[in-house]
Amino acid sequence: MSFYCISCLIHYDCLFFFMYLQNCFSGNIVSRQQWGAAAPKKKETMKGSAQRVVIHHTALPGCKDQRECMKRLVSIQRNHMTERGFDDIGYNFLVGGDGAVYEGRGWGVVGAHAKGNNHDSLGIAFMGNFKEDTPSPEAMSSVKRLLESGVHRGLLRPQFSVFGHRDLGQTECPGAKLYAALPQLRE
Repeated sequence: MSFYCISCLIHYDCLFFFMYLQNCFSGNIVSRQQWGAAAPKKKETMKGSAQRVVIHHTALPGCKDQRECMKRLVSIQRNHMTERGFDDIGYNFLVGGDGAVYEGRGWGVVGAHAKGNNHDSLGIAFMGNFKEDTPSPEAMSSVKRLLESGVHRGLLRPQFSVFGHRDLGQTECPGAKLYAALPQLRE
């Protein structure tokens, strides 16, 4: 009887820990369904876990609440699919000024955010224009937690590299202020 109780407790603790690892961040991610995403034209699955994280900004006015951010997301997705010819919104995730994280293409899906660098990277866009604006502490903290979650879930390699979009192409993205803050995401 005693062995059975210990076994049940171990099972319960392991189950709880596993559920924590699986969901340590999922409660804070606004799903595609929640923000009203259109269905992608097609999806390409990433082979293995992401090795790199590429940080972007949307170069549009920022948003500070979910309602405003969700409207912006629908507009960004529409632009990416109709004007740019992408199969979906280009980024894997986006983050608003209030720190809310929005599912773009999500984990394990090849993005369309940094030409020639999408097959092994995760594209994360901060919503706003960070040439002169500073990213909010809430947004920075949320992205750090998202990255930690990806590592714990095996979707992002533990020794991942963080790049600004400008490191991989001819662009000012993610803006000078966000680019200067990238070392915080590498910690």
